[in-house]
Amino acid sequence: MTGTVVALAGGAEFKEIVRTMRQWGVSAMPVLDEQGRVIGVVSEADLLHKEEFRDTDARPSGPGRSAGAVKARAATARELATVPAVTVPADATLARAARLMARHGVKRLPVVDQEGRLKGIVSRSDLLKVFLRPDEDIAEEVRRQIVAGRFPVPFDAVDVEVREGVVTLTGHVADTSLVPLAVRLVSSVEGVVDVRSAIGGPRRRPVLEPDLTDAGRPAKPTGANPAP
Repeated sequence: MTGTVVALAGGAEFKEIVRTMRQWGVSAMPVLDEQGRVIGVVSEADLLHKEEFRDTDARPSGPGRSAGAVKARAATARELATVPAVTVPADATLARAARLMARHGVKRLPVVDQEGRLKGIVSRSDLLKVFLRPDEDIAEEVRRQIVAGRFPVPFDAVDVEVREGVVTLTGHVADTSLVPLAVRLVSSVEGVVDVRSAIGGPRRRPVLEPDLTDAGRPAKPTGANPAP
């Protein structure tokens, strides 16, 4: 998440919005109310409607009026903003943020607190940074949080190896029905690219066969020596 965010007041005028975008090199900005709560987002696409309808009558009429035509006549950030804004809570996981982006087709999300006030912004590039996490850190979290903490097997029963974000689990456990659970838990660890499991059931102890070499031979006498 980026904590320093360029945002707009609802009354910001059209040219001010364009200048701010150009100055900060951004293509979209959240719009805030007087309490700092996110009420919408203005993007370059919202601004371009004014150029799109320059040579046409941008006065919409009837129930099927164009949203683009409405924005072509807008003059302030509040009027231009796409509402409601798609936001993500500050305590949300990166996976949740990624799902929201995919579902709504957006490239960034304002991050808000419980009152809806702006705390930062998360972008696609922020989500991808998690895959730069060192393999050693991933392996340590898998061992500590899952193998030792949440997956009910002896700590040394499962080996964890991570290479380029791919986690490989090997070992033997008493109940193999728990393996899918372990794989799902490992998949949820930030930075994991894939999970490969080679966990098998408990090792079988070798059965010792009786030594039949002397079978059938008469037993040697014990005790006193027999009389000659």
